[in-house]
Amino acid sequence: MNVRYLARAGLIAAIYVILVMLEIPLPAMAYGPIQVRIAEGLVLLPLIDRAAIPGVFIGCLLANFILVFIAPFGLIDVIGGSIVTLVAAYLTSKMPNTFLGVLPPVILNGLIVSIWVSAAMGAPYWITVFGIGAGELIAVGIGGSIVLYSYKRILKRV
Repeated sequence: MNVRYLARAGLIAAIYVILVMLEIPLPAMAYGPIQVRIAEGLVLLPLIDRAAIPGVFIGCLLANFILVFIAPFGLIDVIGGSIVTLVAAYLTSKMPNTFLGVLPPVILNGLIVSIWVSAAMGAPYWITVFGIGAGELIAVGIGGSIVLYSYKRILKRV
C-alpha cells in the first residue's frame, strides 16, 4: 500500500464519520427502522477507487462505535453493520456500472441490518427491510451518484 492509497482511505473514513455525526440531532435519519444515512452515499466510491473499500468500512466502524452510546442496537451494529458495509463496498467494486453498483449496499443493508434493527425497535422485519432498503436506495442511488460524479471530477484535477 502506498501513502496516497492510505490517505484516500483515511479521508473517506473521516468524511463518513463526519456525515454520520451531522445526523445525530435527527437520530431517525442515521439509525432506526426507516433510515437515510447520508454517509452511505460514499459506498459507490469503490466503483472507481479501491481505497474506498477500507475507507467506508473504517468510517462505518468508527461512526457506529460512537453511536453505540446513543443507538439502541449495541455492539451488533458496530460489528455487524460495519461488516455489511465492508462486504457491500467490496461487491460494489466488482460491479460493471453505477446502476448495478447501487444494488449490493441496498440489498445487504435492507436484508441484514434489518435483522437487529427490527428486533431492537420492535418493528416488523419486512417493514424494516423496506424502510432501510428505501433509505439506502435514496442515500446510495441519489447521494452516491452525486458523490461519484464529484469524486471523478476531483480526480481529473489531481
